[in-house]
Amino acid sequence: MPKQHFSSAHIRMTLLCVLSVIILSPIVMIVMIASEDTGDLFSHLFDTVLLRYIVNTLLLMVGAGAIAVLFGVSAAWVVCRYQFWGRGVFELLLVLPAAMPAYLVAYAYTDFLEYSGPVQTTLRAIFGWKTAQDYAFFEIRSLSGAAVMMGLVLYPYVYLMVRTALRQTSSSFFEVGMMSGRPLFSHVALPLSRPAIFAGLAVVLMEVLSDFGTVDYFAVETLTLGIFNAWIGLGSIASAARIALFACLIIGLLIFIELMARSRKSYANQSASHSGVPVIRPTGLQGAICLTACITPVLFGFVIPASILASHATGFDAGSVYFSLAELVVNSLMLSALAAIMVMIAGALLVVTSRLYYSKPGIVLSQSAVIGYAFPGTILAIGVLGVAGVLDSFFDALSVDVLLTGSLSMLVFGLMVRFMAVGFGALTTAIEKMPPHMMESSQLLGKGFFSSLRRVILPQMRTAFLVGALLVFVDSMKELPLTLLLRPFSFETFATITYQYAKDEMIELAALPALFIIIAGIFPVFLANQALGKKQSLQPEQ
Repeated sequence: MPKQHFSSAHIRMTLLCVLSVIILSPIVMIVMIASEDTGDLFSHLFDTVLLRYIVNTLLLMVGAGAIAVLFGVSAAWVVCRYQFWGRGVFELLLVLPAAMPAYLVAYAYTDFLEYSGPVQTTLRAIFGWKTAQDYAFFEIRSLSGAAVMMGLVLYPYVYLMVRTALRQTSSSFFEVGMMSGRPLFSHVALPLSRPAIFAGLAVVLMEVLSDFGTVDYFAVETLTLGIFNAWIGLGSIASAARIALFACLIIGLLIFIELMARSRKSYANQSASHSGVPVIRPTGLQGAICLTACITPVLFGFVIPASILASHATGFDAGSVYFSLAELVVNSLMLSALAAIMVMIAGALLVVTSRLYYSKPGIVLSQSAVIGYAFPGTILAIGVLGVAGVLDSFFDALSVDVLLTGSLSMLVFGLMVRFMAVGFGALTTAIEKMPPHMMESSQLLGKGFFSSLRRVILPQMRTAFLVGALLVFVDSMKELPLTLLLRPFSFETFATITYQYAKDEMIELAALPALFIIIAGIFPVFLANQALGKKQSLQPEQ
């Protein structure tokens, strides 16, 4: 028995190490590629544009983060504190903008707000203005415009976390605040929600850093766009990798902030008292403010851009495009499904081998294998391409006729690395709810490791598996830079074809595939809202 136990543990740890090395290999490859000689090119980039990339990136993160915090915190406080008309509906609607990729919102608003768009055309007709010099209007194609677009669709990350934090906090904190006569929002809710705000903000800033479609469309020179330009425009993958290292430093700082925020658990009250903010009915003016706070982000973050795209899609002419809609559907569904399957299989193995046996080294190793979610697609694409090059050289040395560079398999691998954290998180939550030592009990009854996994563990993780797979499926369908850089020749998806038409100022043709992306993202967003919305009953304020 001891010998068998040692052999089983050895197999588990070997499997965990192999999986972790495979998943982490693109990130390691980025560092290796960055060490290659770039001649004088990187020195030139360092002296001329790198500082501008960094400054624009930080300014974009500050602007989008501020908007996300403003909308997210205010909306969370309103739905938690006030019992107003439509409150339950708005709790659901407020997460809808998360289904809208920022680049789709940018495409819609640019067509709507630019000089030749309906808004400025109407204003000129009403006031008799002749040229753009006759009036001042917000420049949508700018850094501030990009910040607004991203903030409008990313605030749900802050909203969901703050709403959850407020409803899990003991009501005794708020009762003490009311007894002292101090404003609950500024003196109680904000301090108690600070960890949730920072955690949500860290996710928002990571998404801003990883954005490619919006900054490329608006020509905002950020680190992500700089990586793309150095690689594709200048043909220097080593220079692109070095620029990526600067982005990695920012990512490391954001991860540190998020971990610090999540570690501040002293804010939470674990007593048996009621939880949540005491609910009150607003006055007439307060009710109007509540409705405004809820309607504004939903209107500008989802309803208006979705309506603009839908209006363009009604005039879609299949004979005017060079792609087959059926081919787009097949490619997008196939790619997303393959990525979801690979993520969930690898995620299940990581979770089982590290969590079921309570191995601290295994848990640390598995956690490190999911950090790819923090890296922008443009950065991961460099690492994946490097891994493909190494494997191609290896197969060539063995005289094996296999070419991985530019293949669908490497694109799926890149998506697996990018979204491993999504599937891993869903499965980790499920396995932590299981009774302990189930695997050992099954093996004591004579079942092997894989037999116990198939018959005992996986059936109990079925729901989490499906939820995680669905979330990965939609994330993969929306992913733009990784797909754009690693896809096989002439392989188009909804995301890539939308990007190409929008970049060519053909928003009418980009609208239909854009709507497919939005529709595919709505259900998982509602699913996430339902999962995070489970809470104890709120007690009305007496």
